[in-house]
Amino acid sequence: MLKPGLAAIAAVIPHGASVLDVGCGDGALLAWLRDHKGVDGRGVEIDPVRVASAVARGLSVIQADAEAELADWPAGSVDYAILSETLQAMQAPHRVLEQLLRIGARAVVAFPNFGHWRARLHLLLKGRMPVTKSLPVSWYETDNIHFCTVDDFRDLVRTMGLAVEAEAHLSDGRRVPAASANWRADTALFVLRRG
Repeated sequence: MLKPGLAAIAAVIPHGASVLDVGCGDGALLAWLRDHKGVDGRGVEIDPVRVASAVARGLSVIQADAEAELADWPAGSVDYAILSETLQAMQAPHRVLEQLLRIGARAVVAFPNFGHWRARLHLLLKGRMPVTKSLPVSWYETDNIHFCTVDDFRDLVRTMGLAVEAEAHLSDGRRVPAASANWRADTALFVLRRG
């Protein structure tokens, strides 16, 4: 069974699609897509332990630094390029989005929403960076270097001239309306294509 954020991504990937999962972790999503939707999937992951786990699942995953090596991936080679819970750890998120939409016809991007009310309240009341269910480690232990909210991401997409084909927003695994996602969602998911 997939975690709610990964299940939301799986829901937007059609049967038989080709997929590149950037920052695929241990391959849980790719394996599920292969087994339940007949997806032809590939993965890129920087952590060698996670790569080994994904390969042990029978997946085609390479160890690479996505930011440095996505430019070498063939253009138009997959239907969907996925970036799940990784955007906030990238040095140049806007360049990664450009690469995703060069490689795939569509990009599926999921990220933690730092504008969620729990994060806001934590910062307001405690004066410290939030540690919540969706942000479970202290600021000095996290890979996150670019903290963005749903509205920040919408602005970036607009600035880049990208089209939002679909979006989903979750709080504790349950969907919340797009209109209140900036403060209610702990996780955001966007399906993008070139505008």
